[in-house]
Amino acid sequence: MNGQRLAWGGATLLVLVLLLRLFTNGSDDEDGSKQSTLADPLLTATTQIAWDAVTEGQIQSIETTPLTWNDVTVRNGDNLSLIFNRAGFSDRDVFDVTSGVQGQALRRIFPGQLIGFAADEAAELIAVRHIESPLKQTVYSKNEGQFVSEVIVRETEARERSVAITIDSSLFLAGDQAGLSAAIIMELAAILGGVIDFALDPRRGDDIVILFEENYLDGEKFSDGNILAASFNNNGRLVEAYRYTDSLGDTGYFDADGVSMRKAFLKAPLDFTRVSSSFNPNRLHPIYKTKRPHRGTDYAAPRGTPVYAAGDGRVIDAGYTRPNGNYVFIQHGEGFKTHYLHLNKKRVKRGDRVTQGQVIGTVGSTGAATGPHLHYEFLVNGVHRNPRTVHKILPKAKSLPDSEIPRFKDAIKAPVQRLARTKASDAMTGAD
Repeated sequence: MNGQRLAWGGATLLVLVLLLRLFTNGSDDEDGSKQSTLADPLLTATTQIAWDAVTEGQIQSIETTPLTWNDVTVRNGDNLSLIFNRAGFSDRDVFDVTSGVQGQALRRIFPGQLIGFAADEAAELIAVRHIESPLKQTVYSKNEGQFVSEVIVRETEARERSVAITIDSSLFLAGDQAGLSAAIIMELAAILGGVIDFALDPRRGDDIVILFEENYLDGEKFSDGNILAASFNNNGRLVEAYRYTDSLGDTGYFDADGVSMRKAFLKAPLDFTRVSSSFNPNRLHPIYKTKRPHRGTDYAAPRGTPVYAAGDGRVIDAGYTRPNGNYVFIQHGEGFKTHYLHLNKKRVKRGDRVTQGQVIGTVGSTGAATGPHLHYEFLVNGVHRNPRTVHKILPKAKSLPDSEIPRFKDAIKAPVQRLARTKASDAMTGAD
């Protein structure tokens, strides 16, 4: 999980009003304090109880124990004055908590988060907590008349899980039936995207074994983690990928020989589609009814499907014409260009630098198009090439240096064995 940094600002009493959407899942008392579930889908009642225990165990500056917290949910359009007033505290309390440099971070509030209040026996405010997520809260506690802040971060526990799936109609459906999340399926497609064209390559009966991490918090799954390894038996061709961090700290995915899975270009610039029209210099145009060369590949996909940059490069043109609709043209170093036509929306502009896999637009049917699809072209030295076969003449993927191979081979021993055991277990289950 990526860490978050606390933002500091200058001292002021005015409060920043953030007009953001509020997610509401529970019910509030008349004063707005939370008595049941939390508003953010990630902030559950269990999380709230866990934070109570963590807070008590880590705050050293408050002598009064135990603390009784009154948590108030941040609403759409809220500011600190409104929140403090709902909890029974004054604008002076707002000033006291936020007047210091550290207190300015409390102004960065979002709907669905929690602001908790603790008071002493005289009903004087002694602590405020800002629960930003199940993993992070900031506590502002009174110490010698001034409020000081402390960031408390909780760590998730990574657990490995391996799953074997067999493709019947598509990778997405097979993964979904096996209980894999959409995020893991899409990540798998991204890792293998330089080798596998998921629009055409998968065949019924292809089997995939995937080893990945799941992050747990308080004994329950919190989120998906990294894919550690995967093997894909594609119509008899074995494709393997292993996550590896080299001796310099750089992480990537490599096959069993240490060749990078990240090729110079993706085999297809979008996921889970079908080819509706192939590269054909003599195609009859479906709208104009004349013979016009079809200099690219048409990928039919639902409107709004993300379209990715096939490789690193610079956007040399992005605009609209009647034939092309919304389009993006990318230059990839010397001699290589890719074109993306009929987009519903463009996400980049001329001059932008893009990286492989970056979303540059979404599938649409703008311009001369009969339905939602992406028209994708690949040019080599100004000449249109078949996007489906051009990879044969493209630069080869980089390999790990020879000095790194022994370390790499040692690192992937355990994942290799885990994939093999999972595949064998699945085969035995299938035989039964």
